[in-house]
Amino acid sequence: MARSLAAKGSSQARRPSPSPSPQPQASVAKPKTAAKRKLDYTSEGVEDNDVFLLPVSDYQVMILVTIAAAAVRLFRIYQPTSVVFDEVHFGGFASKYIKGRFFMDVHPPLAKLMITLFGWLAGFNGDFDFKEIGKDYIEPGVPYVAMRLFPALCGILLAPTMFLTLKAAGCRTSTAALGAGLIIFENGLLTQARLILLDSPLMIGTAFTALAFTSFTNQQELGPSKAFQPSWWFWLLMTGLGLGITLSIKWVGLFTIAWVGGLTLVQLWVLLGDYQNVSVRLFTKHFMARAFSLIVIPMAFYMAMFGIHFLCLVNPGEGDGFMSSEFQSTLNSKGMQDVPADVLMGSRVSIRHVNTQGGYLHSHPLMYPTGSKQQQITLYPHKDDNNLWLLENQTQPLDIHGQPINGTNAWYNLPELPYINDGAILRLYHLNTFRRLHSHDVRPPVTEADWQNEVSAYGYEGFDGDANDFFRVEIVKKQSKGGVARERLRTIDTKFRLVHVMTGCVLFSHKVKLPDWASEQQEVTCARGGTLPNSVWYVEQNEHSSLGENAEKVNYANPGFFGKFWELQKVMWKTNAGLVESHAWDSRPEAWPILRRGINFWGKNHTQIYLIGNPLIWWSATAAVVIYVLFKGVAVLRWQRSCNDYACATFKRFDYEIGTSVLGWALHYFPFYLMQRQLFLHHYFPALYFAIMAFCQVFDFVTARIRSLGLIKYPIVNKVGATAFLALSIAVFYLFAPLAYGNAWTKSECNRVKLFSTWDWDCNTFLDNYDAYSSLPISVAAVPTPEQSQAPQIPQQQAQVPIGGAQPQEPEQPGISGAPLPEGHQVLSREERIEYRDQHGNLLNEEQVEALKGKVEFKTRYETRTRLVDAEGNEISPPEGGWPGEEVVAPPHPDVQGVDSETTKRSLVPDEPIPPPKKSVEGEKEAEEKVPKPASEGNEATKKNEAAA
Repeated sequence: MARSLAAKGSSQARRPSPSPSPQPQASVAKPKTAAKRKLDYTSEGVEDNDVFLLPVSDYQVMILVTIAAAAVRLFRIYQPTSVVFDEVHFGGFASKYIKGRFFMDVHPPLAKLMITLFGWLAGFNGDFDFKEIGKDYIEPGVPYVAMRLFPALCGILLAPTMFLTLKAAGCRTSTAALGAGLIIFENGLLTQARLILLDSPLMIGTAFTALAFTSFTNQQELGPSKAFQPSWWFWLLMTGLGLGITLSIKWVGLFTIAWVGGLTLVQLWVLLGDYQNVSVRLFTKHFMARAFSLIVIPMAFYMAMFGIHFLCLVNPGEGDGFMSSEFQSTLNSKGMQDVPADVLMGSRVSIRHVNTQGGYLHSHPLMYPTGSKQQQITLYPHKDDNNLWLLENQTQPLDIHGQPINGTNAWYNLPELPYINDGAILRLYHLNTFRRLHSHDVRPPVTEADWQNEVSAYGYEGFDGDANDFFRVEIVKKQSKGGVARERLRTIDTKFRLVHVMTGCVLFSHKVKLPDWASEQQEVTCARGGTLPNSVWYVEQNEHSSLGENAEKVNYANPGFFGKFWELQKVMWKTNAGLVESHAWDSRPEAWPILRRGINFWGKNHTQIYLIGNPLIWWSATAAVVIYVLFKGVAVLRWQRSCNDYACATFKRFDYEIGTSVLGWALHYFPFYLMQRQLFLHHYFPALYFAIMAFCQVFDFVTARIRSLGLIKYPIVNKVGATAFLALSIAVFYLFAPLAYGNAWTKSECNRVKLFSTWDWDCNTFLDNYDAYSSLPISVAAVPTPEQSQAPQIPQQQAQVPIGGAQPQEPEQPGISGAPLPEGHQVLSREERIEYRDQHGNLLNEEQVEALKGKVEFKTRYETRTRLVDAEGNEISPPEGGWPGEEVVAPPHPDVQGVDSETTKRSLVPDEPIPPPKKSVEGEKEAEEKVPKPASEGNEATKKNEAAA
């Protein structure tokens, strides 16, 4: 089969549907051309479309397209002046890069590094935290416009890249300009390109790869004369670089790799079929060139970005809880000194869990509210004195008279070192509370399963304990380091299980969190038949007086770059797969091609940013995909019936060129059906780019390349058609532009373009007419919290929470709570007062506030109380419900780390009570860390304490 295909020419062999027979082909094509096709793998009907050799007029058009894109993308890029949607995450990552604080994100680092670079060059010092949607940029002086400039530049370059890609595919200049114009006036792409988000960089990476590979394919199809020439090599290397860039921004780049890889296999298959001109040696050269360019270069670039990532993030941060102990030990202040290797009876140790990011076995003087009501045992993520345990034998050692030596120091002066061997039975004594680790046939307080027992701390100082304190050491040899570490307990190197002697259950922990009464620390139980990964422990800290300075020492092995790189990839994969919770604005793939709904990004001051595409462009692109699918179906049926369609070069080019774009659309679209994670409309943008390419190619073939339609005789049809469709697209773009720019809009105009109920932006947000906007106050800055309000020392993450999570604002123009003043009135003065009230609204004096320090959680709430007087000094009563004021804030977006509770907006009502004093918990950090660090798979993100980081 391969020989016959090669004999007929590579243009047929490389097409999805081969010509049914060689006889008709000879009669259609000229004998000279037919002979040429038999000589090599040159494709029929292909011209040299090198984008470096375009006429000057094409470059002039490209420059005009770029200027238009810049004007549309940069228009009012400073608006809005507060945090929008995912700027919460990606702006926050820039802060962490500058501070060097390690964080965990499901996306690779390239785009985040570039956003950070733009911000740093503009003077950003990382002090702004981006924690809340609607948080003001102006008052703290954040160079947010510079940070938005990088996505905007990517969005600007997307238009000329589309222009060049269509030219490389052989389209007319007017068609290429149409494609670029559709990119410019696509509302969804515009919205993403004006904010600190990753989708615009992802799009330019995908587009650059498409340009490079289309140009390389054009050179490849010109035959052996172009192979391994400078232009051939250049575009092949640029394709590899584009793949590396795209993959380093988001893992959606894997779909682009699949597109390039699939088409590369088709090229290699055609080369393999040309046995007359492509020897085994030459085929190997083609294969190795592609392997180096399309595999080695992307992987090297991708890993280099993580190398920069690790160089920037050298300090502990809120994300190090996702990583292993070995990984954490490479961060500043996280490393530990060498510790004795041998663990003995009487050793004071800290014991870490292997599977859930290494939390410590922990206890504190708080009791379970249910079950046995004995002292709590938890897993705690930080180093603390309450993590220290004394390892005891089941009986006390004997003196020379055969009498037990009592006390915790009994193990320190024995003639022989009391090693702990595999199978040894021991007790774990909690040094701070004088109780021993204990289990019994009582259900745990949270996981009330029959196969799990409660684990508690039981006893008191001087109490000998009972048989329920006994645990057997069971070394897990496969996970332990070889040699002595598999025979007896060794620090770090030995992984072991603790089997409860009386019940046979195994000490176990998982990602289940205990309620507030245990400071939301991780649950520890004793499980019968528990999974091995969740029941494995190891000793981290080890101290014994018999182990002096000369004792053998161990420490965590440095994982090196490759170890850290591979571990981070696995954590990113697990975290990404764990984003399965529902979200107010998520959508499924079947809704994307028809533009069923968008995403609410932001709202304030009767304006709104809502991600929605240009319906005309969106639906036309989808229609082009449908047209090709129908065409392909009919073509296959006709091929099966021995029709000679593929003898026509134009028919074959239509099939291959548009099929290539539709394949790109399919590979960037259908994989999302396999994902159970949260998905949003912006995940469709790479597929949309290929669909727009397909639409333009269909347009170009119909108006300028298919002779049987007769339009090829009238070049004006192509130009007028492109101009008319672009004009319609601009008109639709203008109708929806207020949602992209956050501009003023009216309710009537909003309702007029809201064609479907699933387009769920709120038209009631907008005012009735534009004149009403002119009288609104202009919010430009947040009111800083007065220093007096910081008297109570409260944790950073609990302080200064305004009503609704939005920042208070001081109007530049006179206004009442964000609404215009009544006609004829003006603001004569403003005053600010700080009050402390209890849960009943009673005013607290300074002594009462001082007495409550550290016992209650103070919540800061901003209120504007307006008192109007007329010219005679008489007070004007407010209308029912108070003076008007409205503020709409979009919900947080969890596309990065799960539902990030740092961005959650708690609506505080005026009478919200002050919580009662909480019982303090012993331990260095327990008073500060009221919630745990993120769990291993990141199904949900928890609140982080920036002060501790």
